[in-house]
Amino acid sequence: MEEKNIKQGKLFVVTGPSGVGKGTILANFFKQDNKNLYYSVSMTTRAPRPNEKDGVNYLFVSKDEFRRAIEKDEFLEWTEYSGNFYGTNNKIVSDKLNNGINVILEIETKGAKKVMEKYKDAITIFISPPSVFELESRLRGRHTEDEKAIQKRLDEVERELSESSNYKYVIVNDELSEALKKFKAVYDFEVK
Repeated sequence: MEEKNIKQGKLFVVTGPSGVGKGTILANFFKQDNKNLYYSVSMTTRAPRPNEKDGVNYLFVSKDEFRRAIEKDEFLEWTEYSGNFYGTNNKIVSDKLNNGINVILEIETKGAKKVMEKYKDAITIFISPPSVFELESRLRGRHTEDEKAIQKRLDEVERELSESSNYKYVIVNDELSEALKKFKAVYDFEVK
């Protein structure tokens, strides 16, 4: 029996500041195109926001569970952000890629940097806000965090924005439909 050569899947790393709309762009993208595509669900210790589902948006776990996964070296990347832990399961991502499935990681910039060191050929996409003022307005408009948490996120924004030049693509999320079109164009170009 002849073994079928499976083309390696492509890894897409999508990042940008908190509140920039990464999740909204990706949710809309997956409604349009989900053939041969896997959205990597990160593990987190933060509490779910309204309308978030365990296993769909994140794997919500305790800090003890997360620490056990760190000890077992189960993460492709992990970081602490705004007092919570976030991480990407290494085995799931590598299994999908090895089986020819494209993987999208939606992660914060520190995690993205770690992934980019391990996967030099990752397709990196930075989602940028039209302005810091607009980003602050979006964060406040979510009504999901207290003032201290919002300030912590805003303190990270300047550092995150300064790293956007390290990414292959930068998409400004000013108008959702336009940002979505640009994201789809990047994806289609990279997988052709």
